[in-house]
Amino acid sequence: MNVGKWLSLVLAVILFEFLGYRRIQASFTPTDNYLIVCGSSQNVTFQGRTFVPDFLHSSISLKAKRSYYVASSNSSVPSSIFRSARIFSSIASYEFDIKQRGRHWIRLYFFPVVVPKSGHNLISAPITVVTDGFVLLNNFTFENYNGSFLFKEFAINVTSVTLSLTFVPWNDLVSFVNAIEVVSIPDSVLPDQALALNRSTPISGLSEFGMETVYRLNMGGPLISAQNDTLGRTWENDSKYLRVNGSALNVSIDPASIKYTASITEETAPNWVYATAETMGDANVSNMNFNITWVFPVNPNFRYFVRAHFCDISSQSLYALVFNLYLNDDIAAASLDLSTLTSNLNVPYYMDFISSSSAGSDTLTVSIGPDSVTDITNATLSGLEIMKISNEAGSLDGVSSVKNLLPLSSLKKNKIWIIIGSLVGAVIALVFIGFCCCCLLMRKPKANHQGHPLHGNSQTMTKMSMASKKSGTASCISSASSSFGQFFSLQEILDATNKFDESLLLGVGGFGRVYRGMLEDGTNCAVKRGNSRSEQGLAEFMTEIEMLSKLRHRHLVSLIGYCDERSETILVYEYMANGPLRSHLYGTNFPSLTWKQRLDICIGAARGLHYLHTFAARSIIHRDVKTTNILLDENFVAKVSDFGLSKTGPALDQTHVSTAVKGSFGYLDPEYFRRQQLTEKSDVYSFGVVLMEVLCARSALNPVLPREQVNIAEWAMSWHKKGMLNQIMDSNLVGKLNPASLKKYGETAEKCLAEHGTERPSMGDVLWNLEYALQLEETSSVLTEPDDNSMNHIPAIRLTPLESFDNSVTMTNGGNSGTDCNAEDSLVNPCGR
Repeated sequence: MNVGKWLSLVLAVILFEFLGYRRIQASFTPTDNYLIVCGSSQNVTFQGRTFVPDFLHSSISLKAKRSYYVASSNSSVPSSIFRSARIFSSIASYEFDIKQRGRHWIRLYFFPVVVPKSGHNLISAPITVVTDGFVLLNNFTFENYNGSFLFKEFAINVTSVTLSLTFVPWNDLVSFVNAIEVVSIPDSVLPDQALALNRSTPISGLSEFGMETVYRLNMGGPLISAQNDTLGRTWENDSKYLRVNGSALNVSIDPASIKYTASITEETAPNWVYATAETMGDANVSNMNFNITWVFPVNPNFRYFVRAHFCDISSQSLYALVFNLYLNDDIAAASLDLSTLTSNLNVPYYMDFISSSSAGSDTLTVSIGPDSVTDITNATLSGLEIMKISNEAGSLDGVSSVKNLLPLSSLKKNKIWIIIGSLVGAVIALVFIGFCCCCLLMRKPKANHQGHPLHGNSQTMTKMSMASKKSGTASCISSASSSFGQFFSLQEILDATNKFDESLLLGVGGFGRVYRGMLEDGTNCAVKRGNSRSEQGLAEFMTEIEMLSKLRHRHLVSLIGYCDERSETILVYEYMANGPLRSHLYGTNFPSLTWKQRLDICIGAARGLHYLHTFAARSIIHRDVKTTNILLDENFVAKVSDFGLSKTGPALDQTHVSTAVKGSFGYLDPEYFRRQQLTEKSDVYSFGVVLMEVLCARSALNPVLPREQVNIAEWAMSWHKKGMLNQIMDSNLVGKLNPASLKKYGETAEKCLAEHGTERPSMGDVLWNLEYALQLEETSSVLTEPDDNSMNHIPAIRLTPLESFDNSVTMTNGGNSGTDCNAEDSLVNPCGR
């Protein structure tokens, strides 16, 4: 490192310490916050935080046949956190009570303290650690390790009320641990999706994987310790990872100048990360048209989650910095213009990617450099996080799964007792069940109870008993909230679904499994049972109820009620006999839909979305429009469903809502994905994908197809520009539709799929044009084509007026106190059905 580099770094450190980078007062208080020092007899303070001895904490338990602790006063111990250890000579587990499901930090500390008079050498002790679903460490020892201590940080999605950390000694040796952290993470910090570079498309489902932090860098700035990060993270300086020493110039500003947004807060990264950066500037190189490159050793057998942090702190004005970001040899972000993305200087921004190591090597490289299409010779990077993603075996260290690493010997020893215990338990259970059945038969009224066979012989709670149970069982929703619809007891739900009989399963979605059911009054319904392992949790459950309780429209699925009892989150909807639209397009043996049916269905869905967007002063943005969320009733009337991700739209004085990206890839608005700015036009883009899916009868994303065909929106638009949509449409439609109708339909989809939201039509305009396409299909005469520059004025056709809506519609106890029916709706489905 040259002298200038040293001086700038020293000055940054002095500024960091001297000018009062005080310990951040965390705006986030973790619900679960276990700081455990293992084997110690007293509390230990480490990095400004207090660690409690493992045997004193009331919310954790240690299950171990043989364990002991050791303490050391050796001055060579790197920190007080390492002066004690818990040593295991047999398999042992720490069990933590979890109050908030979701991502948690699991941080493990190891240092091979000297164990006097025991004969155990902890330097050669193999360390294997597993959770309920992931392998964290596999047979690690200090023998071939260069460091004096080991610190590991993992991010694991905890989906149950307990978390187990199991330590597995091998070959008659011991295992050990010095300290453990289990801390809940805000939902917004780690996403469920990122951009996959090898496909140039975003992928979702990251919550199903475990992650391990391998690098976390503060570019151009000093070390940030855990006590100065609201989430207890450590950020190191980047200089030792630079490929060319001295190729980057440090810049910094006052951390107080950083302008956080609603979607990027101090939990995303501390302000000192964004207040310092590496830039090209006047770097000590002969050719300014170069790239700054960082090189990171990685395991080539794993994929990596990469988050790049940006903040334009070097420009004197907006639009003066455009550059490229590269991961390995792939361009991750081209012509990156932070001014366009953030609309101001000193505003943080980040991008997430999925990447692997460089081809044929064990390194991952990150580079920034000038964009060749501009004359700007500068680039900037503020921070970088690289996290290893668990493999197919659920491992972050090797290829063995949890099941393979847990020893079988302890199971074999207890096999006989397990069999005996199981038999005894089964006999007792049978006797108890028989006794209960006899009691029920004796109490059964003589009068025949006529009900649906789904009800079985279970007695259903009376209205009075149901009301009395509300206050005692509903954990999430106040019993006073009658506007949320009818409350169902869990027993009523079990009766309606024959105890969630798998033969009644209708499908499986992001929230959970959906069953067909019949209520006590004979009403058919769909019962959506929340899955505790789902990425969609209580927030989505509440959103769905709150949204649907105030919405009533013929083209929106109606919420009948809910159940929130015994840790079950259940929603009860009207039953849609013909299921999701997608099932009638591909993947099943259902009869093919005619072109007119498809247009009717698209028009119905557009009406539902148009209602959402114009319902009140602040619109409702669905945020997950796709063919599986458009359901069809017995008459093939389309209704929009699944409002768990819905969001209230911007206020009158705003243009967008800043929020974390959520939705389904393949349907996701690219502008929303890039800028995290949500508008009604994001729904319009998703609906454009639906239109292409309806026309072509194929999925929105199909990674097994050739690259140019993977994304239906890109593929279909390329054919539309050639005027050849008829070449890729569903073969069942060939020769069975009016070409003029297809042309209008294609033009509508094209406008929906415009790159920028301002270029897309409103849902009202989309609806108008789809109705026009339908009338073109129905008429046999040649009609005057509309002006290409007009989306909402076609003089040759008289259309049904757009629906008017009563904003005072409310629902009490499942009833409708207002109406949204217009003349057309009342003919098909009278109000008050």
